[in-house]
Amino acid sequence: MPSNTDPILISLETSATATLIIFFLGLAAAYWRVRSGTAASRLMDALFVMPLVLPPTVVGYLLLLLLGRGGPAGRALEALGLNVLFTWPSTVIAATVVAFPLMYLSCRGALQQTPSGFAQAARTLGAGEWTVFWKITLPLAWPGILAGTVLAFARALGEFGATLMLAGNIPGRTQTLPIAIFFAAEAGEMRQALAWVLVTVGISAVAIGLLNAWGRVGAAGTVLSRRG
Repeated sequence: MPSNTDPILISLETSATATLIIFFLGLAAAYWRVRSGTAASRLMDALFVMPLVLPPTVVGYLLLLLLGRGGPAGRALEALGLNVLFTWPSTVIAATVVAFPLMYLSCRGALQQTPSGFAQAARTLGAGEWTVFWKITLPLAWPGILAGTVLAFARALGEFGATLMLAGNIPGRTQTLPIAIFFAAEAGEMRQALAWVLVTVGISAVAIGLLNAWGRVGAAGTVLSRRG
């Protein structure tokens, strides 16, 4: 274990918070996209996916323009006496924006592949849209949603470029594991960098294992409930 655990704690807090935000935002955006076929929804689809194809430093620069003092969001925050740049919330914002497309695409694909016959039958029997979503659509799409959650967490954990642009490298505040690894290697502290690399790999492996196990348990429960 590395002697300084601050990057580990900051990365875990950042990734967990970003994943929680992405879970609800990505699922809601994907459900809206699947239900809507308008030109506006197709335009938003491209906007949702864009952070995936842009270099992270470009995403970070765009966030700086948006959240900086001269940006629209930055001016609004400044009027409220708030500043998110080079603070821990900025690490969450960067991780959320960069990892969001993975959750969105996974949820969109899972919802599009959900058989429509079950939902139509439930509506015919009088079930409302909210009931159809929670009782039918969500359980059927759950494996894809779970996969998106795993990918989003892993991407948030490994975010570097946008975080460095937006939050900087402030030890104990915004120095996540990827940033700590980069600056340790740059300073020639290869053993310290290797220790943090191993911690990052371990966290990712544990998260993937736990979420996959959760998915298997959920799938088994769904099968048993259907048989019952």
